[in-house]
Amino acid sequence: MKNRLRVLRAERRWSQAVLAEKLDVSRQSINAIETGKYDPSLPLAFAIARLFESRIEDIFDDEFESDLPAPSS
Repeated sequence: MKNRLRVLRAERRWSQAVLAEKLDVSRQSINAIETGKYDPSLPLAFAIARLFESRIEDIFDDEFESDLPAPSS
C-alpha cells in the first residue's frame, strides 16, 4: 500500500522517533509503514489520520483500487 506518511512527517519536521512516540508505536514500525513493508492496522491508520487531521484515504492509497472499473452513471 502506498502512503504519504513520510511527506506528512517531513512537512512537520518530525523524526520517525517523534512520530512513533506520538502514535505509541516503535520507530521501526513507522519506517516499515513508510517504506511499504508493513500496512498499519485499522486502529493505527485511524490514529495516523487523526494526528495529521486528514482522512485515511488522503494518506493511504489502495493500489488495488486502480484495477477496478470506473463506476458508471
